Order: sequence, then structure tokens, then C-alpha cells
Amino acid sequence: MTVLTCILCFFFLLPISVYCQSQPSRNIALGSALSSLNSPSAWISSSGDFSFGFSTVAGNLYVAIWFEKIPRKPLVWTANRDSPAPNGSSIEFTSNGRLILKDPNSVEILEIARSADGGVQSAAMLDTGNFVLQNSDGSEFKWQSFDKPTDTILPGQVLKAEQQLLSAFSPTNLSTGRFFLKMQSDGNLVINRRRKPIEDDTVAYSSRTAAGTGGGKLVFNDTGRIYIMQPNNSMYNLTPDSAIPSPADAFYHRATLDYDGVFRQYIFPKSSSSTWSQSWSRVWSTTDDPCNVPSLCGVNGYCASRGDQKFDCLCPTNYSYIDSNYQFMGCKQDFPAPDCRRSSDDYRLATLEGVNWPTGDYEMIESVDEGQCRQACLSDCLCAVAIYGAQLCWKKKMPLLRGKLSPSDGSKALIKVPKDNVSFLFPPIVDGIDRRDEGREKPLPLSIVGWVFVAASVILNLLLAAGFAIFWLHQRRPQKLESNSGAPEMNLRSFSYKELQDATGFFKEKLGSGSFGSVYKGTLNSAVGKLIAVKRLDKLMEDGDKEFRTEVSVIGRTHHKHLVQLLGFCDEGLNRLVVYEYMEQGSLSSTLYESTKLNWKQRILIASGIARGLLYLHEECATQIIHCDIKPGNVLLDGNFMPKISDFGLAKLLRHDQTKTLTDNIRGTRGYVAPEWFRKMAITVKADVYSYGVMLLEIICCRKSVELNKREEESAILVDWAYDCFVERQLYKLVEHDQDASNDMENVQKMVMVALWCIQEEPSLRPTMKKVTQMLEGVVKVPVPPNPSPFISSMG
Repeated sequence: MTVLTCILCFFFLLPISVYCQSQPSRNIALGSALSSLNSPSAWISSSGDFSFGFSTVAGNLYVAIWFEKIPRKPLVWTANRDSPAPNGSSIEFTSNGRLILKDPNSVEILEIARSADGGVQSAAMLDTGNFVLQNSDGSEFKWQSFDKPTDTILPGQVLKAEQQLLSAFSPTNLSTGRFFLKMQSDGNLVINRRRKPIEDDTVAYSSRTAAGTGGGKLVFNDTGRIYIMQPNNSMYNLTPDSAIPSPADAFYHRATLDYDGVFRQYIFPKSSSSTWSQSWSRVWSTTDDPCNVPSLCGVNGYCASRGDQKFDCLCPTNYSYIDSNYQFMGCKQDFPAPDCRRSSDDYRLATLEGVNWPTGDYEMIESVDEGQCRQACLSDCLCAVAIYGAQLCWKKKMPLLRGKLSPSDGSKALIKVPKDNVSFLFPPIVDGIDRRDEGREKPLPLSIVGWVFVAASVILNLLLAAGFAIFWLHQRRPQKLESNSGAPEMNLRSFSYKELQDATGFFKEKLGSGSFGSVYKGTLNSAVGKLIAVKRLDKLMEDGDKEFRTEVSVIGRTHHKHLVQLLGFCDEGLNRLVVYEYMEQGSLSSTLYESTKLNWKQRILIASGIARGLLYLHEECATQIIHCDIKPGNVLLDGNFMPKISDFGLAKLLRHDQTKTLTDNIRGTRGYVAPEWFRKMAITVKADVYSYGVMLLEIICCRKSVELNKREEESAILVDWAYDCFVERQLYKLVEHDQDASNDMENVQKMVMVALWCIQEEPSLRPTMKKVTQMLEGVVKVPVPPNPSPFISSMG
């Protein structure tokens, strides 16, 4: 080692060692304690810059260290990021020098810190942001938070060889996320995903500073400079000289591995009179575009930059988010995977300009035009996506990785999707049977003579069948199932009454009753034991024929993952039945109010799914539909508790040139009916929005909208009680018996505010279902809702 190198090392490292050992502190004595309910709830450093104690983020309680003097008090360290503490917890610094977390019953649930060899006499929150356990005179740290970093490092902190930072899961979810930053022993700094597809081994970032073995270090010195100290004691600066403001001590500094896999260095001015923005300013980062982070938006998704290091994670056509609350988790197909047993005519190619998934190619075709590339993918049953550009065609299989929108590269993605999702109700061929041809046996290869015989037989049978069909249709004309002119052909099966009798065991197992009759469980022998739900319309009103024809013709042309699928019907004499897919978990009402409730996360997903289903009915299907009876009893849950809206028998259809419908007959269920029904007003899709708002409050609180037998009279009517709790800032009362929801009050407040907008008495004030989904998913901010019943309020 040269003399110059030794001198440089001495001066760079000197401030760190001095800084750690000579900081003034307010010593915390053995036996001290903090409570999350009482004051003090934190131990503060001598300068008042940092605090250690309890901090609440997104409704979750953490043991943490944070900047005390900065708005929103950003965290720099957490002890329990993956296990938030229950409300009422406490921190105890025991007489034997252990720092422990206790629950409200004083039961130890976490050891935060201890010394391996004892000798702890006091603790201190230092002005560096380092919390320490120390000996009697503070000259030796027995334990320090700087050695146990989470996602942030501060000036004076060193990330040693093989130490790492772990990103948070999202900006509001502090649990361990998808990325880690690691200082390798060879002097290379890398960022990578904690879990990643085998097909993609690309690292998110590498400093490319490997220089042998012996132990590299990442150093953040007190002048605001971040650099790598390599094993050979040479230094590599990460922070540009021009990025460090002067004087450095006029700013707070931190560097964080953010949830998107980017390592960023930030500063914040200590003085309010500073010319710098009074917010955290980025001075350096490992990349200027988060979309450069491989697979940032998960499998099948793609990243679109919005500038200033902001981005959106988007899904291709006919794909949807795996988790709409965390869109970066990726996308899933809303249709069955491409099937080699299907014809290429069943598919089309949707175009996404400038989108590419650069991995996963299994074939490349040169010197082709776009039309040839399209045909090559359509005719290849393995091809899920083709990327076309510069007369090159890359064919790709699932999953799609590292998706990114780059409008300037001139390529386009051709996404294979079904032409008509309804045709995918049945698999094309199962056990030799072609479901698209209603159970016709798939012919086996025959000799020429055999084919002639078969052809003659088929012609004769067709003539006989045609004659019989003409006679049958003539006799059945009054009961004929009507369809709208120009509507797409339905791919529904027409069942005989006897088939459904056999399938249900003569209607033995009753699942429940609906508006027009009862629903029974059945099994289709022709579909290898497929479970079905058969709705027997035995309570038709005077215009029951019309209602039945409406239900079959409309539902047969709708298809969405949050709508119950109609599989077929029976229209035989006076018997009118419809056949649906069977939903294993039954109705939402049968689950929501039970003692073993759906957990909070499931309820959030259910609320979002119902909203998306209604959005489809109102705005996205070919014929706009008003459901008119939205309630938990008309929402069914599949085996994974995914919600699906059922019972379109009450749906009112709107022609393309209509915006509303008038009716003298109130439809719906007490407690969920919008006020305009009682006022003889025009009924629009906003009636469904009102019903959804009532149901959303039920989903939040796990109770019925009206409970007149409750002891507390003020809570008997849920919509009124919810607004009172919102105004009085006591929303915790709505979920006081649900620990998960109580720990996520930010989401509770958002969902309650959305519900209050939905139940506005004035229909024009209610949001559309599109706006509802955007508010629930955090795409748009939820404004403060007014009193849902201003007239009643003014009269009071």
C-alpha cells in the first residue's frame, strides 16, 4: 500500500470513527420503558434530530428510528418491519441490558437488541441516527442499529462486506420487499431481486468495482459522500462531486434502497430559509429510470416511465393485475392459456406500440413484414406474444419478463388473445369430445370407402334432421328464445328438462332462493363431473317470459372474471331454467356475517373485484346493464374467494342511445335500494353505485346494514353510523373487533370515504364505477365526502 493511499484512507475513515465514539447523548437508564399509548413514546437524541420509539405507518405500529424535525418523520430503521406490534405494546430496557418489545398483556414478543457478552449499562439515541447499547462511560458500543440496517444508511454508517439493505414492499407497506442491496466481499456493490424467474438472471444494478478478495465496504461519510472502499483499499466514488451541496452540515442526508429496486441518495435542508426545496431532494441514484430495473412490474406486466423517476406498471390487453393493490406484482391472463387443441381462428393479435419483453424468445424470423409476423404467431399454438420491428419477428412463450414501454425503439408487441371469451366457456376437446360442437364425437381416421359411407349417412341424417327441425320450430314458435338483431351468437348449451332433473337428482340439494325461484346443486355427467348451479324460475311474474328471455340473451353475451358465467338454459314447455357455473364458497352474505369472518385482505380484494364487475356491466359490455339488486346475497365466491356478481334477472337494459330508464316498480332489496326508486325518478347506473356503497360498508364492518336489535341505537343504521364515525374521527369503532383492519386504518378510511360518496342521496354526486375502482386502487385521490343526506341534516 502506498503512503498516499494510507493518508487518504486515514482522512476518509477518521470522521466515521470519531463520529461514532464522541457524540453527545442522553443516556437511557436500565429499567426505562416506552408505551405506545402514553407519553413518552420515544427517546430523542441530544440535538433533537432523531427519535427511537413507536411510529405508526399506514395503521401499523413499528419500533423504529426516524428524523424527528422533518415533516412526516420519515423512518430510517425498523426492528419489526415484518411483524407490526399490536396497539398498546411497550418497549422495556431490562435490568440485564436487553431491549424487548412486549404486547398489551406485558408478554415479550420480540427481542430488539442485546449484547453478546453483557456489560450493557445504558442506551442512547445518538445524533447520528444510531441507537446504541453501551458500557458505563459510553466508550464501547455493545450493540448498535448501524450494524443491523433495514433499507436506509446514514452519514457515519458503513455497510460491511456481505451486509445488505432490504427494500420495503411498497411506500406504505414496510415489510421486506422484493430487492436487496449487497456489498460483496470482492468490492462489487449489487442490487438484485430476492426472488426471480429462473429465465432471467439479470442483476438490477452492479457497480462493476470488483477488485479481488478481502472485504469491500460501502461508506457514507459525514460530508455526504458515498463511496466504495475496495479490498485493495482503493476508493470508488458513487456520489458525484457536483451533487454534494455546501456546507454539507446544513442538510440532513440519507440513502435508501427504495421499493422499486433503485438506491437513491437524498438531502433535506435543515433551515426553512434555505433556497432548497423544503422536501427530500434526490442527489444521486443507481439509475435515472426505474423501468431499467429488470422485471420491475412482475411477470407479464410492463413498465412505463412518467419522468422524474416515476413509473406505472401496466398490463397487456386482456390481462389484469395479480393484485390491484400492488400493481408491480405482475399480470395474469383473463382467458385460458393458448391451447394447441384450438384453431388459430379462435384468436386475434392485439397491438401494443413500443412495448417489448426482451427475454423469453424461442424463435426469431428475419426479413418479414408485420402481416407475416402476425400470421406466424397466430398459426403457432405456442406463441403467446410476437415482437415485430425492423423486419424481424421474435416469438415468445409465457411468462413474459422484463416488460418495458420504449416508444422510441420502433417495435411493437402483438398479444395473442381470444376473439370471443364466451367461446372459451368449454374446453375445445376433452376426452375426444369437441365442446364447441355440443358433444359431437370426434371422428377417427377412416378409409376412402368408409368416408363415402359416412358422407352418405350424414347427408341423409341432415335431411331428416332439417325436416324435423322445421316441424319442431313451427310447433314451438311462441316459446322461441328471442335474441336482439345483430347480437353476437351465444355459445350456450340448450338442456332438456330431464337432463337437469338427472343432474340435480330431481332438484334434491337446494342452495338458496332468489328473486324468481330456487337454485339447486347439480353435476353434469357429460362434462366429467362438472358441478353446476341450476336456477329454476318457478316464481315468474306476469311478464316472466320476457324476463327469462332477457336473462339468457344478455348473460350469454357477457363474460368477465367477476361475473358468474351462464353455461346453458332449458326452455321446455312451462319449465324455464338457467345453468350457471357452481361457486364453491356460496354467497358473500353467507360468509361475511359468520363468526369466522373473511380476513381484511380478502375483504379488500372482494370489494375491488365487485367494483370491477359492476364497471364491466355499466361501461364495458356490449349492452349496458343496470343490475338493480346489488347486495351480498347476489355476490358469489369461488374456491379462492374471488367474487362474482350473480342474478341478472332484475337487470334493466339500455339501448346505445339511452342513458336512463323509468319504472313504476321498485326493484331491489330493502336497505340497498337507492332513494330515487321511491321518488319516481329516472333510474340510472347510479342506483347500482348506491347499493354498492351500502355493501362496501358491510364488507368493511362485517355486519348488516340494518341491525335494529343492537344495544347502541346510534349504530343500528350502518350508513348513518359510518358517517358519524367519519366526522368524529372515530373510524376505529367500525373495525374495533378486527385486528388486521385496525392495523390498516389508512385503507379503512379510504374505503369508508369511497362508500360515503357512493351513498349520496343526490345521484349526480355519486361517482361512476370507473371512478370507484380508481379510488379504491389508489389511482386517484379520494376527496372528503359531504353528508350523504344533506336534506335530513338541514332539517335536524
